[in-house]
Amino acid sequence: MIIIWIIAFIVVITIHEASHAWMADKLGDPTARLMGRITLNPLASIDLYGTVLVPLFLALAGAPILGWAKPVEFDPYNLKNPRKDSAIISLAGPAVNIILAILLAIIVRFVGLPSLLGVFFYALIRVNVMLAIFNLIPIHPLDGGKILAGLLPPQEAARFDLFLHKYGIILLLLLIFPIFGGSSIVSQIVTPASNFILSLLIH
Repeated sequence: MIIIWIIAFIVVITIHEASHAWMADKLGDPTARLMGRITLNPLASIDLYGTVLVPLFLALAGAPILGWAKPVEFDPYNLKNPRKDSAIISLAGPAVNIILAILLAIIVRFVGLPSLLGVFFYALIRVNVMLAIFNLIPIHPLDGGKILAGLLPPQEAARFDLFLHKYGIILLLLLIFPIFGGSSIVSQIVTPASNFILSLLIH
């Protein structure tokens, strides 16, 4: 079961990152495309810590599988509206995760699936929803930080972005690992929100 969930996580996070790259290219910046990031090859997105070690540790600890991939690079100077377009690029990943979860839920509801495939589809749906919500948390390197920076006034956005680049990864690791009664602060936020959305999709 752990292997199924980890495979689902890798599939979902690969699609998530490819969505960022595709949107950046559509908005005028070819950087990600030239780096080979518009791809469903998971090797292009795997980050040793965020895609392998952290999810594996969480899975073995019985916690929700969360993590991150190698960030998609883009050059804001190639964008017509750098701040707004950067936020749109960041939002593309979570948005595609939710769309994919809805499509998979429709398939599960109306198509009879073999038991093992059904388990895999359920894992894909749940990981898509959880990854979308997780990535909307406004902490670097998650998408939420970039989205919030795109919505703030320029000076506040610059200070916020600087703070996140200095301390974001430390804050994220403190929030993600299980410490309070066997659960992390992030899971206490992500799990209830995910369960609510999943109740609408598959129950």
